[in-house]
Amino acid sequence: MTIGLAERVIALKPSASIAAKQKVLELQAAGKTVIDLTIGEPDLDTPAHIVSAATSAAEGGDTHYTVPMGTPALRKAIIEKLRQDNALDYTLNEVIVGVGAKQLIYEAFAATLNEGDEVIVPAPYWVSYPDITTIHGGKPVIVHCPEGNGFKLTSESLRTAISPRTKWLVLNSPNNPTGAVYSREDLSALAEVLRGSPHVWVMTDEIYEHLTYEGKALSLGEVAPDLKDRLLIVNGVSKAYAMTGWRIGYAAGPAVLITAMNKLIGQSTSCASSVSQAAAAAALSGDQACVAEATETFRKRRDRMFELLDGTPGMDLHKPEGAFYFYPSVAGLIGKVTPDGKVLESDLDVSLYLLESAHVAVLDGSAYGMSPYLRMSFGGAMEDIEAGCRAIRKACEALV
Repeated sequence: MTIGLAERVIALKPSASIAAKQKVLELQAAGKTVIDLTIGEPDLDTPAHIVSAATSAAEGGDTHYTVPMGTPALRKAIIEKLRQDNALDYTLNEVIVGVGAKQLIYEAFAATLNEGDEVIVPAPYWVSYPDITTIHGGKPVIVHCPEGNGFKLTSESLRTAISPRTKWLVLNSPNNPTGAVYSREDLSALAEVLRGSPHVWVMTDEIYEHLTYEGKALSLGEVAPDLKDRLLIVNGVSKAYAMTGWRIGYAAGPAVLITAMNKLIGQSTSCASSVSQAAAAAALSGDQACVAEATETFRKRRDRMFELLDGTPGMDLHKPEGAFYFYPSVAGLIGKVTPDGKVLESDLDVSLYLLESAHVAVLDGSAYGMSPYLRMSFGGAMEDIEAGCRAIRKACEALV
């Protein structure tokens, strides 16, 4: 007897980044040497003072359930972080903690989307936005943001995309996969459009906030404080503090929405790990030198990757302003023929060619809503970046 799966699950696509990671692990387990440039996390260890805080919490008996919203200590640390870094004022009932930022995006959509509600998603996008929208009966409205516009949503495009059914706009800055960072001028122009559409809520995914290389990343709430009553800020400790495995994200928004999300968490995960919450509080409240050091490490890796790949035949790339990804165009490789006679017809073909011939794993741009591009991470070790870039260049030079 086979179980009848829900239609929404059957239609759901696996996460492209998780699937790529699994493929790399399978090849490595089979004895293959693969350089992984799909990595969506820092290779750095969690800073010692954060680990120490977790150890102290565990040894001190802080190993029990917390309330679904998160511990008061962590929520207070989040409030202070938002005040200091973003000039935003929130209260305890306007802040919530989740098992990673992804859970909070999921719960926000679960709490607000009705069948047919529209969510505007600028492309290129993080792979999960459209699928989480669809799971909850929403309709992703994909707005293509070309490289000529810096991969950023313009006020004109936003105005065109908004309809009476629009429930959310999702903004991700710094952006995964492009590294684009919205300027004050960019956000001000979008805010002006949003003021004319009071039925549209805005979710700002700011998980890469501190990983910027050309200046500070701004939150929409800083630029347009009048929109605060329909703004949900989503962030976490995963990227800036190298804490992906600790699974702590947080969100700040209107109390009515946070209360609804709290109900959902109470019926699903109950709460995030108490020990992880203690670690996250230490991360946000402690010495921030580790964040500056991590950012400088990624800056060096970014510059080195650009140096090695710049001028690669068929590949056009620019330096990302934030996050830790390059998103080069491979339009010049489409139609090329591999040494074994295969014609490259898409960016997926290019990514498979690099995996098979150069033993380098990258992600195709189609997974992020825009082709023909590749996503390449510089979140890993410098030696892997250097070896991977040299192998990619050599493989591209072999095409005819």
